[in-house]
Amino acid sequence: MARVRPSSPEGRPELREDDVLLALARMSMDASVRASEDVGGVSPVQLRALTALRQKGEPNLAQLAEDIGITVSTASRLVGRLVGAGWVYRAPSASNRRELSLTLTDTGKRLLHRYDRRRVALLKECLERVPAQRRAAVLAALAELAVP
Repeated sequence: MARVRPSSPEGRPELREDDVLLALARMSMDASVRASEDVGGVSPVQLRALTALRQKGEPNLAQLAEDIGITVSTASRLVGRLVGAGWVYRAPSASNRRELSLTLTDTGKRLLHRYDRRRVALLKECLERVPAQRRAAVLAALAELAVP
């Protein structure tokens, strides 16, 4: 397993690559959970569904379920709650009358915008722990991971 050298001369112990990756995952998850609480206690599953809807445009129920890894019946109940909250609009599909098309409402879009802003702010707080002269390099490395 690859080792990661300490980033400072203060004598911090070397970290295994796995430890660094797990810490990065925890940091990202923590930012997401804290941001969800800060925008009104919206559940992470609801935010995941709203984010998938934003990315897909107008998926049907089965597509949404597949995207977020849940069953269609679970997605149906989830969408019912999202519609009830005023974040999602459900209408017959223009291409297939037997399907429902799902879209974000303006309220849902605003909620996701607030959520994204809060997540970015929390992640920037984490980035500030990196010495200023190394931040650009860290961001460049993370940008390589962000490319699908």
